[in-house]
Amino acid sequence: MNEAETRAEYIDQKLKASGWGVVEGTKVLREYKITAGKIQTGGGRAKSLIADYVLVYHSRKLAILMRRNCQTF
Repeated sequence: MNEAETRAEYIDQKLKASGWGVVEGTKVLREYKITAGKIQTGGGRAKSLIADYVLVYHSRKLAILMRRNCQTF
């Protein structure tokens, strides 16, 4: 199962059932950049850290969700 299928089948449904993105004032941000990347020698930056989901309530970011491959546990 690829990442898009996992999101559609499991995560998106659970978030919606919990009211995220449905209840007024809630938003679900997908593929949200949470860091610009570690500053490296010479002024360059490492790869940005991107959250799979950020849960927002009335413009406040409350939670960051990172999807993990269940086969790695």
